[in-house]
This record gives sequence, structure tokens and C-alpha cells, in this order.
Amino acid sequence: MSDFEGLVAIVTGGASGIGLATAIQLQGRGAEVAVLDVDPSGLPEGVLGVKADVTDDAEVKAAVDTVNERFGRLDVVVNNAGISAVGDVTDNSDQEWLHVLNVNVVGMVRVARHAVPHLRRSPCAAIVNTCSIVAWAGMEKRTLYSASKGAVYALTLAMAADHLREGIRVNCVAPGTADTPWVDRLLGRTADPEGERAALNARQPMGRMVSADEVAFAIAYLASPLSSASVGTVLGVDGGMHGLRLRPASQQGSRY
Repeated sequence: MSDFEGLVAIVTGGASGIGLATAIQLQGRGAEVAVLDVDPSGLPEGVLGVKADVTDDAEVKAAVDTVNERFGRLDVVVNNAGISAVGDVTDNSDQEWLHVLNVNVVGMVRVARHAVPHLRRSPCAAIVNTCSIVAWAGMEKRTLYSASKGAVYALTLAMAADHLREGIRVNCVAPGTADTPWVDRLLGRTADPEGERAALNARQPMGRMVSADEVAFAIAYLASPLSSASVGTVLGVDGGMHGLRLRPASQQGSRY
């Protein structure tokens, strides 16, 4: 496909996992791609790496302006940078709450704040935020992370309402648990990484975690000019976690 031919895209947190898969997907479909990351090393040939910490407003502005100056335009922003948190409501300190919300929510605001003036000049502007199934599905030991992604969900809808008449479409993708280096690191901190991986696979109705590429395809769909009627959409890529309630495999023969 060449639906992004001639367009310029920014992907935050694009040096690994879902972000990297998205950068590769967009580049393969014709876009000029810039990755904003705290460590933008090891990127594919032709992808511009720009060092930027989404918690630093001045760095974000400079990075967005650098991309616009380099390519002369900006058409797509993928707000993907984010960090995790584990624990119930008694576990995370105020400092951790503020840090996670600063990265996962206010970080997206900073990027959008400085990108929107450039996007207003694009004939097919799009912002795609990376949300999560935990925005609406209660999961154990994910209180802080869930709160941050619930905010991303609400933020996406509010931004979509604000900027639609300016020609900027805003949507978000909501992955289930994705098989990424991020999850590998979390599993590595547990007493039984393989057992935990099996539990994560079993938790999703299709029996496995989603892949970074599967999420990247969904992001590209929402960002594509071919999806010009998709606005304020929350697209689940979750292996059926949101809408399906399957019997355990051992009970598949039961009628009730």
C-alpha cells in the first residue's frame, strides 16, 4: 500500500515495541517517519530519530519543530510513548502517580499541543493515541496504569471534538496485553516468568497476547487518509477481551 505517500509522521516512543512496529509500517506505506524517543538509536534506515523526553515541554517543542523544518510539513502524529505501573491503590506513591500521569497523559498533551499548529496545514491530518483495554476493563494490580489510560480514552474523545472542524482526526487504539520488550521486562521481575506469560496468554480469549505488528496495523488504519470517516474511534486490538466472555477450554462441550 502507498496510502501515506508524501505524508510525514511522528511516532513517539518509537524506538521499540509497538512504536517501532508502527514506524516501520508507516514507512513501508510511503511516509517519511520521525521517531521521538529518549533513546532513538537503532532505528531502521531512513527513519529520522529525534531525542525527546515527553515530560519536557521545551524538548517536545524543539523535536516537533525539527521534524517540520526537516520535511516541510507534518500530517500524522502517533502518541505512543508510555510507561507501566503495577499495584493496587495502596501500593504506588504520590511521586509514582505523578510521574506515570506526566508521561502517559500530559506527555500526549505536550506532543499534541506543539503538533496541532502544523497539522492544521495538512489536508489529511491525524492523531492516534495509544490507549489500552484497561481503560474500561478492571484488571488486578493495574490501578495507576488503568487510571492513566482511562484519561487517554477521555482525552482522545475531547480532542476529536475540538479539532474535527479544523480537519484533524483524533482516534485511539486500545491494545490488550501486547507481546513486547516492555512486557518481557515486567515478566522478568516475577518469580515465575514462564508461568506468568502463560497466564497472560490464557487471559485473552484468542489464547495469546497480541503482537506489536497487529497493533501497528490498527494504528496505520486509523491514521490513513483512507479512513477519513473514522473520528473519535476507540479501536480495540485485544484478542476479544473487551466484548467476549468464553467458557474455559475444559468446558467447551457444555451447552450451558
